[in-house]
Amino acid sequence: MKAARFYDRGDIRIEDIPEPVVEPGTVGIDVAWCGICGTDLHEFMEGPIFIPPCGHPHPISRESAPITMGHEFSGVVYAVGEGVNDIEVGQHVVVEPYIVADDVPTGPGDKYHLSRNMNFIGLGGRGGGLSEKIAVKRRWVHPISKAIPLDQAALIEPLSVGHHAFTRSGAKAGDVALVGGAGPIGLLLSAILKAKGLRVIVTELSAARKEKARESGVADYILDPTAVDVVAEVMKITGGEGVDVAFECSSVNKVLDTLVAATRSTGVVVIVSIWSHPASVNVHSVVMKELDVRGTIAYCNDHQETIKLVEEGKINLEPFITQRIQLDDLISQGFDTLIHNNESAVKIIVQPRMK
Repeated sequence: MKAARFYDRGDIRIEDIPEPVVEPGTVGIDVAWCGICGTDLHEFMEGPIFIPPCGHPHPISRESAPITMGHEFSGVVYAVGEGVNDIEVGQHVVVEPYIVADDVPTGPGDKYHLSRNMNFIGLGGRGGGLSEKIAVKRRWVHPISKAIPLDQAALIEPLSVGHHAFTRSGAKAGDVALVGGAGPIGLLLSAILKAKGLRVIVTELSAARKEKARESGVADYILDPTAVDVVAEVMKITGGEGVDVAFECSSVNKVLDTLVAATRSTGVVVIVSIWSHPASVNVHSVVMKELDVRGTIAYCNDHQETIKLVEEGKINLEPFITQRIQLDDLISQGFDTLIHNNESAVKIIVQPRMK
């Protein structure tokens, strides 16, 4: 079967590899669509980061580069391993792409996403969504309604990132949220916030991304920092109080500074983006306003609720897909577009099965 394999920085190859073995306790999935994530781009440009370098196997997966990539994917079950009796061939599914030790519990309240040596399918090994087929341990497979188109279902993984950020914030219906950055995660997080009954203010420079926020209906207010004083506008919107909660989705320090300034006393600032460089924060403002500054990583028992929001029609994922490509075009039409012309794209999804 065909798969996109990461060898080293700048070196991803489309290769023929053996089909996965559906072992006891696993589910065989024909991959329908797989999204290209910002993490994939960082691996390509700066890696290996999450991907274990050649000769240095990951302590849980025991794999190292070359690694099959892709962790945002949907598909159809083609086989179930011995002992799997609650998943059927033909079911539509998405995958919560974790690699954690077998003895790590994944029930309600368990913080498995913070467990030692945690990594992700499609980065740390165990196959990936940028391949025609994959076999995944049952506990990471989530059935979805066939009413959800499989191309849209590939966005449930990044949507779950937004849901976890919302959960971490402690925000509630009626609150006012400020989202700094309308990239894929910022937009999907905003969709979660709207579905949960919040008023949403988005800040963004890119004309295309501002239009996507407007078109998708995920923002009540869209502010361009080059055109307005964001903090002053937020104060007008909130009657001088500031927002209840702010989400940093850009890894830009100036955005973080704006969020701290625009958040009300005793409010919450959640850092969602992955920072590859040190950042500073106005500690005096944090202290004087008694702000909570919180981090968030990936998701933890968020997929079920996220899937439910999509199945109930509270979130429409179609507007966020800006391009559909084939696996052979992964670099030329996928990675190159997102690296050199990322303002024109929100989510590019890949169909691994060759036509």
